[in-house]
Amino acid sequence: MDVRAARADDAEALRTAVSRAREETVFDDIGAPLLDVSAAGVREAAAEAEWSFLMEHDEEGPVGLAIAHPDPDGAEAELLALWVHPNRAGEGIAGELLSRVGAALADRGVETLRATVPADRPSATEFFVAHGFEGRGTRRSPVGDEDVVVAAPRTLV
Repeated sequence: MDVRAARADDAEALRTAVSRAREETVFDDIGAPLLDVSAAGVREAAAEAEWSFLMEHDEEGPVGLAIAHPDPDGAEAELLALWVHPNRAGEGIAGELLSRVGAALADRGVETLRATVPADRPSATEFFVAHGFEGRGTRRSPVGDEDVVVAAPRTLV
């Protein structure tokens, strides 16, 4: 399997992969919808994000995706999407994608990568902590309380 920068023309292949997984949206490991996987939705997300990485299998096509975008000041970036095909869970794909995002952010001088997870899903926080993130606190959002976790990008590499 190879990790590469995602391109706008990956939209259809990614949409097909997510459909194969019988999902209508890209979900991260915590079950929160992150990305509309219509071809237009994927193209839009890839165009808006600064860093998008796709993991592909030679025969299966896309099996993972990570998207991050910097805050306006450039000191922090937010992990907008982290998706792994359910048939590939536990194979280290999420860790490899996080590593690629971390390397890209570190190269650009971004000091912090931030992710949010529902506060009522401790397994999601545990996932990120296991990958080098630390808790920053809890915040209210339209979908409920969220735990904010952060990591220095260089520690993800």
